[in-house]
Amino acid sequence: MAEDKTSVAGNPWLAGLALLCSQLSLNVGAAFAKNLFPKVGVEGVTAYRVGISALIMLAMFRPWRTRLTWKQAVNVAIYGSVIGIMNLMIYRAFARIPMGIAVAIEVAGPLTVAVLSSHRPRDIVAVCLAVAGLYFLLPIHGHVDQLDPVGVAYAAGAAVCWALYIVYGKRVSAMSGGQSVAWGMLAASVFIVPIGAAHTGMDLLTPSFLLVGTVIAVMSSAVPYTLEMLSMRTLSSRTFSMFSSAAPALSALAGMFVLGEHLTLTQWLAITAIVMASALTSLR
Repeated sequence: MAEDKTSVAGNPWLAGLALLCSQLSLNVGAAFAKNLFPKVGVEGVTAYRVGISALIMLAMFRPWRTRLTWKQAVNVAIYGSVIGIMNLMIYRAFARIPMGIAVAIEVAGPLTVAVLSSHRPRDIVAVCLAVAGLYFLLPIHGHVDQLDPVGVAYAAGAAVCWALYIVYGKRVSAMSGGQSVAWGMLAASVFIVPIGAAHTGMDLLTPSFLLVGTVIAVMSSAVPYTLEMLSMRTLSSRTFSMFSSAAPALSALAGMFVLGEHLTLTQWLAITAIVMASALTSLR
């Protein structure tokens, strides 16, 4: 198993494939999570995703075998806090606006990381594409299909968290194996699980809900975060952002096929512009 992880981390093509698989797993898992919102609430689903993922990661990687330095502990704490807040923010956005649009706004986070790490003329074009896409998505036009402003605000908060996730994920990715992910998920669960328990109560322990919550945790956190951490050991922050640029399109497709969320032509064009902007910033 260790040899496989090393080969993924050392090969940029395998690292890219791992990142793409993480995006597919993440978005399909998010679509299933949205179906559970009416039963246990956004906070309850977030608690499932973070808490169960933490248990899985701890059992798999047993991170306590390696003592953390003070600097590593601080970075892991920030990394985990960002994971928890990002999950809660984007789920709250999903509850109010279509998944594809929420992720299109959220991807502004990694797009910003990519732009700030480069000083090329093509980035001006990328910024213009992103601004144009966001303009047609934000609730500023007064149309019948105007988006919920609160949902947009939650998606914007998730964008900030995604940018921080890339920065601090890169800092902790040098730790061996999936230990950084395990520590990060544990840190996230410390404050997210109590929030979910406070909002949902004993319904969180319903066996059928727990089973669905476990599937969501595996697809939305355990699998994608592990694959992302392996890829981060090889890919630069800018390249990581390029692969992440496909997230809005994948999320919109997952929302359409799993949840029946059909977007307008204008919204699809806006998402396409944002995907192109994010990819353009990372092309060498």
